[in-house]
Amino acid sequence: MVGRAAALDELRRAWQRVDDGGGCLPAVLTGEPGTGKSALVGALLRDVRAGTVLAGAARLHSPAPYDWLAAVLAGRDTSALPVPPDALAWLAQHPDVPRERYTPEALLRLAVGAVRALVGTGPAVLVVEDLHALDPASLNLVGELAATDLPTLLLVTSRPPDDAVSPQLAARSLARLSGVPGAVRQHLGALDAGHVAEIIAHAYPDDAPSAHLASAVWRRTGGNPYRLTELLAMAAGRGPQALVDEPLPGYLRPDAGPDPAPEPPKELTAREREVLGCLAEGMSNKQIARALEISVRTVTVHVSNLLRKTGASSRTEVALRAVRAGTPDRHPSVHR
Repeated sequence: MVGRAAALDELRRAWQRVDDGGGCLPAVLTGEPGTGKSALVGALLRDVRAGTVLAGAARLHSPAPYDWLAAVLAGRDTSALPVPPDALAWLAQHPDVPRERYTPEALLRLAVGAVRALVGTGPAVLVVEDLHALDPASLNLVGELAATDLPTLLLVTSRPPDDAVSPQLAARSLARLSGVPGAVRQHLGALDAGHVAEIIAHAYPDDAPSAHLASAVWRRTGGNPYRLTELLAMAAGRGPQALVDEPLPGYLRPDAGPDPAPEPPKELTAREREVLGCLAEGMSNKQIARALEISVRTVTVHVSNLLRKTGASSRTEVALRAVRAGTPDRHPSVHR
């Protein structure tokens, strides 16, 4: 872990506090893509002796409620969990299960209970990858877990909030986690020129690069560990000079801009924006109908119109797309 030794040591100390009998302790790692957040988590997991490791991440193409928990539950024996089977099937995102029996608040309590049962007496590590891409229900669950007495180290990785599906939600979630007493908060930046030189020297032990070459590679990669690793792979089998001579594809250039923002949805009616706000809160059609005092059939029509106007494939995707383009309206009765 060149350039990350101090960060790794701090995470080890955090784990030791949990292992010594502490409650849930969040450790939040942020940084631009490729700065080594996941690598740092992996290095810690190789060091610790956790009885249980629960890990999950957002789905890349179709985020859905409780993505993190669904990933944790995938492939596990859940028969002993103290959660009703239909609710557990919903939380695990099994296909063709009823979705309107439980309120969001009840599902959140059941989700916390499921994690508590999986952790048992601990100590455990909970790994939440890519918080910036998680659905609102998962963000609420992670925040609730951080406030429990579970003997866990809650390892969270995220890009900066500006890169999130919903910047405001991500910022609030990161602030909530970082505000827990004793929480570890780290932001991983670029490696400096000395660290890049150290990595190159390790890759070429029989042909030590000059300081000039190492500096040139540092400038080419911007000190980004991912770009450096990719460049080393592209130049494999050749001398260190190839690290300077090898043409860089666009995705490795430090000045490559972020992915373009999604196109905003077509203009929505006032009622459609209210329905959209309810979807963003994780409400079912029946709950939306009650909140807006309209029929379930009318809600279904509005949801269909939202899917058509935004080009989304699911109710969750339409909400997430719209949140990225601009915060949807929320009817006052939603929060009564």
